[in-house]
Amino acid sequence: MNNVETPSSEMIDKEAIAETHKSTFTADFKALVKTGIVNSNLITTFTGFWLALQLTNSSLLTEWTVFLLTMAGTALVIAGGTILNNWYDSDIDTVMARTKNRPTVTGNISLNTAFGLGMGATLAGLILLLFTTAQAAFFAFVGWFVYVVLYTMWSKRKYTLNTIIGSFSGAMPPLIGWAAIEPSFHMVPAMLFLIMFIWQTPHFLALAMKKKNDYEAAGIPMLPVVHGFAFTKRQIVVYIACLLPLPFLLTSLGTTFITIATLLNIGWLAFGLSGFFMKDDLKWAKMIFIYSLNYLTILFLMMVVVTLPIFN
Repeated sequence: MNNVETPSSEMIDKEAIAETHKSTFTADFKALVKTGIVNSNLITTFTGFWLALQLTNSSLLTEWTVFLLTMAGTALVIAGGTILNNWYDSDIDTVMARTKNRPTVTGNISLNTAFGLGMGATLAGLILLLFTTAQAAFFAFVGWFVYVVLYTMWSKRKYTLNTIIGSFSGAMPPLIGWAAIEPSFHMVPAMLFLIMFIWQTPHFLALAMKKKNDYEAAGIPMLPVVHGFAFTKRQIVVYIACLLPLPFLLTSLGTTFITIATLLNIGWLAFGLSGFFMKDDLKWAKMIFIYSLNYLTILFLMMVVVTLPIFN
């Protein structure tokens, strides 16, 4: 066998190395920024923005600049928060299977770099949002502060209520989108906030059940770790039930929305109640978690669809 490298084989090796570095960088970036969290929050931000346009009889075409500033600013603030979450949690991320490959754990991105990126992204995002309205920037800052300081640095490692505290942060994006167009108070953004606030607890408690061993190893007092699965399941069902009346407080979105939202709530509650009869708690938690993701996507996209001009 000829072991002498040819120019073509050397070129292939360099291309393979470059491709590996590219894929590693992409994976590190996604893990650092938590792109899934950013994208899901942008859906709710857009919904708040869109509904404010409808209320004020404005057009996306005429408010295109504000739209870009809102979405980019919100994405940067959320990304800044998630990066700082990775920076602060690098010590406990080493013992959890789902987080041990984050770049702040592997060393692919240094902690100093992560801190600088997190603060830089946050500041840039807040500045962009200030070009929309001061209220939008304020809501973004409150969400960032709750997530980074009150959740990540204070309550996550101490209290089972950390999920509820973090829920305030996750409920802010629709308020940011709304306030970028209409800074004054209105029932619609208040209900969007409440839906997001309540939705997060069953969503994250289901995840906590799935990852109970990870949280236990890291010493994080999530509800399933401290009080067990049976108590957690009851809490999940209670929060899902609290969503039932909320669509009826959004009558301005029409009968179609109320009907679909109610069916989504009933379906989720039925899945929740089934947990009292299922022996496989982890299978049930996975069902609840997957349903929660689809629930959020369908519900907020439906708010946009039913307010499109062709339906009015």
